[in-house]
Amino acid sequence: MWCRRLACLFKVPCRLSGSTRHRSPWLPCDRRTVLTAVARWHHTAPESLKCAWQLHGDHLELRYANTLMRFDFVWLRDHCRSASCYNAKTNQRSLDTASVDLGIKPKAVRVDETTLFLTWPDGHVTRYGLEWLVKNSYEGQKQQVMHPRILWNAEIYRQAQVPSIDCRSFLETDEGLKEFLQNFLLYGIAFVENVTPTKEDTEILAERVSLIRETIYGRMWYFTSDFSRGDTAYTKLALDRHTDTTYFQEPCGIQVFHCLKHEGTGGRTLLVDGFYAAEQVLRQAPDQFELLSKVPLKHEYVENVGDCHNHMIGVGPVLNVYPWNNELYLIRYNNYDRAVINTVPYDVVHRWYAAHRTLTAELRRPENELWVKLKPGKYFPSAVSHYCSHQELKGVSE
Repeated sequence: MWCRRLACLFKVPCRLSGSTRHRSPWLPCDRRTVLTAVARWHHTAPESLKCAWQLHGDHLELRYANTLMRFDFVWLRDHCRSASCYNAKTNQRSLDTASVDLGIKPKAVRVDETTLFLTWPDGHVTRYGLEWLVKNSYEGQKQQVMHPRILWNAEIYRQAQVPSIDCRSFLETDEGLKEFLQNFLLYGIAFVENVTPTKEDTEILAERVSLIRETIYGRMWYFTSDFSRGDTAYTKLALDRHTDTTYFQEPCGIQVFHCLKHEGTGGRTLLVDGFYAAEQVLRQAPDQFELLSKVPLKHEYVENVGDCHNHMIGVGPVLNVYPWNNELYLIRYNNYDRAVINTVPYDVVHRWYAAHRTLTAELRRPENELWVKLKPGKYFPSAVSHYCSHQELKGVSE
């Protein structure tokens, strides 16, 4: 069941069109400055080095909070937050971006200690908070972490002593929900104890976190080793480390497991932090990390069992990263569901296999294995694209 996890500048020569010129000295900028043909550095105040800016032919260069940023003029017009350009109630853009002149330049620029003011040729004034610009600039985004996480192996997780949350506290208090969400967002896994072992109670807990996503399996479902669906998970075969729903174009975010009944031996679940393993690959073999983040693969689910007839294909690399800061946000690692590799030429294929082997070796290191025995009443949500699970099934579970 799925629910929808940042030297002072001196007067120095700069090369321009094959000739050497000197940048103009920094000028006070607590007044309105009209754009001229010569690029000059300006300050918010003569005695302050906190903020300085310079106009170029097609962009504004701004230094603030130890960050040197460059903003395209069209970008600056397009992102205007004035009432006529942006609906603050709906947080949606009102400006027609296609109506902005691609050659637009500000007629005047002013910066005070906190705000950038731009006057456009038609007289419209755009205001930006300097802190907002740092946060939303490309250069600022490169320095930011989108999703803070704690990467772990078995020893790190055990030493952290991450507590399980009692079901009543989780359902009835904001503190219980907050503690659960902090555990989940930082580690990618979390546990709730003392849950009534029914499908209905499991659904109540899931809806406390998010909406439940409808899939080919339904919203909520039972699974046991009866091969009622065309998937290895419905057999008694042990499953190696993997992430689920790699064949979805958008793999699910949170998957919840709740053991309602178990008879026999075995039934343990192995958890491995895939982000931790990927971090080791990045440190030891950065070229292989890059390859795993660039080669697109098809993942496939083909099912013809009973009344279930499904063929799903999801496309994406094993390691999915934000291109502006190389931060990993999703893993598609499932050797069962990986389709035929036919998206890259043969020489890339062989290098991909070597990189895949390096990642697999990290995932299979014994020191990375966290074994969990699920029992009735123990509710286990996990970030599907974060950890790799392995299930050891003996006897009957559901």
